[in-house]
Amino acid sequence: MQLTAYAILSIFFHSLKASTPGETERHYRSLISNMAFFGLLVGFVLLCNSIINVGASIHEYRNEPFAPRSNSFFFHGGSEGLYKPKVPVKAVSEENPYKGKSFIQFESVIFQRTKESTAKQNDMQKNTGLVEAIIVEVKDRERIGGFYKNSDEICCTPELAKDGSCTAGEVIIHENPDNPNWPRRIQTFFNGRKEEAEMKPETIEINSTGMYYLYFMFCDPQLKGTVIRGRTVWRNPEGYLPGKMEPLMTFYGFMSLAYLVLGLLWFLQFMRFWRDIIQLHYHITAVIALGMCEMALWYFEYANFNATGHRPMGITLWAVTFTAVKKTVSRLLLLVVSMGYGVVRPTLGGITSKVLLLGFVYLVASEALELVEHLGNINDFSGKAKLFLVLPLALLDACFILWIFSSLSKTLEKLQMRRSMAKLELYRKFTNSLAISVLLSVAWIGYELYFNASDPLSELWRKAWIIPAFWVLLAYGLLVVICILWAPSHNPTRYAYSEETGDDFEEGITLVSSGVKTAADVATKLERKDRKVSSAADHVFGLGEDLEEDKRE
Repeated sequence: MQLTAYAILSIFFHSLKASTPGETERHYRSLISNMAFFGLLVGFVLLCNSIINVGASIHEYRNEPFAPRSNSFFFHGGSEGLYKPKVPVKAVSEENPYKGKSFIQFESVIFQRTKESTAKQNDMQKNTGLVEAIIVEVKDRERIGGFYKNSDEICCTPELAKDGSCTAGEVIIHENPDNPNWPRRIQTFFNGRKEEAEMKPETIEINSTGMYYLYFMFCDPQLKGTVIRGRTVWRNPEGYLPGKMEPLMTFYGFMSLAYLVLGLLWFLQFMRFWRDIIQLHYHITAVIALGMCEMALWYFEYANFNATGHRPMGITLWAVTFTAVKKTVSRLLLLVVSMGYGVVRPTLGGITSKVLLLGFVYLVASEALELVEHLGNINDFSGKAKLFLVLPLALLDACFILWIFSSLSKTLEKLQMRRSMAKLELYRKFTNSLAISVLLSVAWIGYELYFNASDPLSELWRKAWIIPAFWVLLAYGLLVVICILWAPSHNPTRYAYSEETGDDFEEGITLVSSGVKTAADVATKLERKDRKVSSAADHVFGLGEDLEEDKRE
């Protein structure tokens, strides 16, 4: 969609400058075909909006199985960063006693065992199977299982139960003496030969800031094959937004204002020198508009998420799409600027199709990664799936970087050969800025790898928001640099392509040879004075035509 928007803007603005009916007709045909493709993409987004339902802070379980771990079976019910209330909060009403508090709420959680397991039970026996819900703060993770007894067992065995520190058939929990009843255990029993056991609706209040994990576990091998369905609701004092995502809502709000300010300044400069606008200015305007829409959409997406506990699918899909579109257009803008588009060459020529192909592939890869990251479960998706989607995008970014710097090298070489010193200085500043951004990117990637490797359980969740925020700030900084270097002015020829000569050789001569030019002017004046004195002689020797030409000058 990003590439399509880019193509539509380019064709539309170029069509306004078409000089012949044939050119105008071709431009409008291209515009109509691109708008049709754009309409198909919009229809796809609306279709996804109608068929996809995604939970966020409301974790939903849809007949999902338990996985074996040591001598137990477990299911990961969710993990989120939760804050304690800033001030002590009392229940304001019986209808909403947990307003302003952090909590984990169990709603309609049902465990269903297999028919084979049910058939082995005694119909007269009350408790014929036990499933436990364990809520643990990540810093207390070693209190789950027999770690404190130098054992790898998670479930209590008859041997471990001899000293009375645990109950055979239950998950081993060593309570925190500084926080009684934590880690928290909630037990649900199967009765007789019933295939299903339903948890009692319960709300667990959170009074300590931390990263909390929820596990559903059982120790009885006869319950193998049991599945879980239902949902749990996780809430922070300020809303349903997960703790590690909460700072991003404020960040996107500030970035929306930053793009708005940049857009206003660019628009004022654009309107002030609208007669001297070149094609490149329209592309920069498109990137600013995309960035403004992207930040605003993410802010409203997070705000709605925080208020309802569900990701608003319509806003989320548009935000994801605008992010992919802006990333693609931004990279294409850097590439065409590096190629000297509008400065040393009027068009991209035969490489236009290659540029568009790379942009299209990058758009697809970026859209796929964004969709999986933001439209999947609130928990991080598996490392293999992430690697499968991140690697192609990283390779495409590497292609962009190599092509950009290769093109910059050729453009600088051309400008140096033509002695276009003003444009050469402009491109040197752009190259330096781009090199600094690449170095910062490499350094930040190294930090991000270290951050993720040293924090596998999200213990540093309160700092996690700076990872995506950096890339947004870096893209904004590069855009500001381009806006400053290529700002509209009353003298666009300082960086515009010269149609008359095919290059800007005369500009370089003017800049580096001003002294020579002054001397040439003086010599010309003296020559004209001599010609006036000898005009009669010139006429006698048949040089009247040269005199008339000199008068015309």
